[in-house]
Amino acid sequence: MSLPAVARPDDRDALRAAVREVRAGSGMSVAFAGPVGTDSVRIEEIVGARTGYLRGLDVRSGAGLGGRVLREGRPAGVEDYSSALDITHDYDGPVLAEGLCTVAAAPVLVGGRPRAVLYAASRENGAVGDRVREALGRAAARMAAELAVRDEVDRRLALMAAASSGPPATEDPVRWEEVRAVHADLRLVAQATEDAALRDRLLAACTRLAALGGGSREEAAPHRTVPVHLSGREVDVLTQVALGCSNREAAARLSLRPETVKSYLGSAMTKLDAHTRLEAVVRARRLGLLP
Repeated sequence: MSLPAVARPDDRDALRAAVREVRAGSGMSVAFAGPVGTDSVRIEEIVGARTGYLRGLDVRSGAGLGGRVLREGRPAGVEDYSSALDITHDYDGPVLAEGLCTVAAAPVLVGGRPRAVLYAASRENGAVGDRVREALGRAAARMAAELAVRDEVDRRLALMAAASSGPPATEDPVRWEEVRAVHADLRLVAQATEDAALRDRLLAACTRLAALGGGSREEAAPHRTVPVHLSGREVDVLTQVALGCSNREAAARLSLRPETVKSYLGSAMTKLDAHTRLEAVVRARRLGLLP
């Protein structure tokens, strides 16, 4: 069994979106951010800068405002960067050359681990107010959620890679059930992500996984002369049913109402010319709609 290729989107896109969100929501004139490396943050994305001094700056853990945020794992801010007593001043040169005075920063935490640091800054003296803190918090939470989804996709695909070694999964019922469970999880993740490109890639991978176990169309429904087309939600529901979920359990997993699940299931059964849930699953598998 070959593993469907699903390229992880560039995390810099998520970082860039977070910077734009901070700038728009905070009311501050400058927003910037960087991913966390081994023990530092490298500033890569900037909006509103007048110079190039900040771009590419490596901020060590514990040094400056960003380094403090990285070390402590919580937001912080200063009203006057040049005279602040609760940060080190390793980076006064580039910060003051940009003319920044009030600066706030927040970590992007995924599973308790910092993945990036977001900044909002102004060239004027002023307090770090609720608007700034809330804008940083929202952007950090949104980016953390997106990275968590991408990490889960990577984890699931790693499981698939492990399952793809050795004899074909179709010859091993236990391993094939794991393939089906991963297929179901990937469809759930696809519905959860806000990244349209990632969602499309995940659904394409799910389609390829389903096709791996498909039998012939004649075997599935010898009297049919037209292909069966199920909607995405009908496939989602059948995927959960194939795992043994009741309508109520499927509804909880898919964030739908039980009666909505029943409606999708009924529609899928009609299209598949099936009279029972099990028959619908079997025919969908033979048609290559489910693994």
